[in-house]
Amino acid sequence: MNLHDLTLAQTARALADKQFSSREVTQHYLDRIARLDKTYNSFITVTAEQALAEADAADARRAAGNAAFLTGVPFAHKDIFCTQGVRTSCGSRMLDNFISPYDATVVAKYREQGLVMLGKTNMDEFAMGSSNETSWYGPVKNPWDTGCVPGGSSGGSAACVAARLAPGATATDTGGSIRQPAALCGITGLKPTYGRVSRWGMIAFASSLDQAGPMARTAEDVALLLGAMAGFDPKDSTSLDRDVPDYAAALGNELAGLKIGVPKEYFGAGLNPQTAERVQAALREYEKLGARLVEISLPHSHLAVPAYYVIAPAECSANLSRFDGVRYGYRCENPQDLMDLYCRSRAEGFGEEVKRRILVGAYALSAGFYDAYYRKAQQVRRLIQQDFVEAFKEVDVIMGPTSPSPAFAFGAKGSDPVAMYLEDIYTIATNLAGLPGMSLPCGLVDNKPVGLQVIGNYFDEARMLNVAHRYQQVTDWHAQAPAGVMA
Repeated sequence: MNLHDLTLAQTARALADKQFSSREVTQHYLDRIARLDKTYNSFITVTAEQALAEADAADARRAAGNAAFLTGVPFAHKDIFCTQGVRTSCGSRMLDNFISPYDATVVAKYREQGLVMLGKTNMDEFAMGSSNETSWYGPVKNPWDTGCVPGGSSGGSAACVAARLAPGATATDTGGSIRQPAALCGITGLKPTYGRVSRWGMIAFASSLDQAGPMARTAEDVALLLGAMAGFDPKDSTSLDRDVPDYAAALGNELAGLKIGVPKEYFGAGLNPQTAERVQAALREYEKLGARLVEISLPHSHLAVPAYYVIAPAECSANLSRFDGVRYGYRCENPQDLMDLYCRSRAEGFGEEVKRRILVGAYALSAGFYDAYYRKAQQVRRLIQQDFVEAFKEVDVIMGPTSPSPAFAFGAKGSDPVAMYLEDIYTIATNLAGLPGMSLPCGLVDNKPVGLQVIGNYFDEARMLNVAHRYQQVTDWHAQAPAGVMA
């Protein structure tokens, strides 16, 4: 068996059993990245020299007997997390030359555990996109079909895991940016409850929606990565002070009596019929495992996309105002005066989608329109949240499709921003409500993956991971790989 055949958990166990060293497995993945990522473009920066140094340090920790379970396991960071001494670009020309002077909390936690960073993954610019076509560094290609998108904004993280260039990766989710690319690339990804993982050092898009989470091949891998990144952080005012359970220890519990809510609104117009069939087949599999399906209603779910595309651009317009060409980041050449510096630096440094959202957000927050748009969107957000509160009085988890269809071709939706925004129609509501959500592979349509979305109650990630793990014990969709990547 090749080293890249191993899941993240299997890699950790093999390291503990001294079947190979961290340097050996790290070099193996670096060689694969050098050989294969010209095709996928999943990495912006590869930190080969640093990775090998971290691997040697991990091997020394294991030899000294003070290693954590994940010490020495290679992985990749989405290029939205500040990493000391390494470029942190956020997929934008604006930050192409930015070398972070500090580590984000998620980065620091992984360093403490002794994980080995292979590099920084490609992403939609400032996490704005659903296809990974807005990156300054070019689009990421889906390993299942290189003519199709991998999803976004965490498309680089999803693609590198699917192509077996890393056993796991960090990612972020503002409106579906972990779950949708996980679905399109046939891997497992989880967005935790808002506040479960620190946002400090994670470059902000929409502060009330952004949340970091892990991506990997299996629910077990995701459980391990989540346990390493979760926890209270006094540097983040939105971080919640709650104990972090041992997510991996909760795996394998029986599902007898589990009540699964199936929203009728998630199976209407706009859902690809074959995608619906794969999701329904997964639900039937859960019935065999002892779960009971309960039809529920989320009556305000159709308002999630319009509410999100007022709230998120409004927050983005405020967060991105700091990128002005003065302190750090891109600066235009030969500005005539301060106003010219501001205008040209932002015009040249930001891409079209980022500019579009800044303009929409500034309009929604402007005098005379705040009450009509932003305040109204926040009121709708409360109604969406209340729908979930009522639903969870009746059910334990909610399931449905992650994305309306499998991966689509490059350029298919580029000229229609609204069509692109509707790719997140099933995922956005959980961000508005602050709930945890995850996606796991549940089938193929035209040899492209389909994702099953699992939504849990607040801080119920352990139950969600167990629910996903039990499904993966009786199916093999998570173990299937794109043609050619296992060589």
